Amino acid sequence: MQVLIPSALRSYTGASRVQASGATLGEVLADLERQFPGLRFRMVDEQDRIRPHMRVFVDGQALHTLAQPLRPGADVNIVQALSGG
Repeated sequence: MQVLIPSALRSYTGASRVQASGATLGEVLADLERQFPGLRFRMVDEQDRIRPHMRVFVDGQALHTLAQPLRPGADVNIVQALSGG
């Protein structure tokens, strides 16, 4: 499936869109880590939770758990939340 990478993480991938595979969000992130070492740590904490400043949308729906099953060919968008004041 195609994964949109936010600009803050493109130093790992060298591209705004990459290919990854997996039956769950966790498997997709593991595949991305295999291809681009260090990427998963920027997205997932030590308790296997998506970091608070990261958002993952699959086919337009926000996901909050790594165990979420994905359909083959799903469109995965990783977004880094911005804050400021």
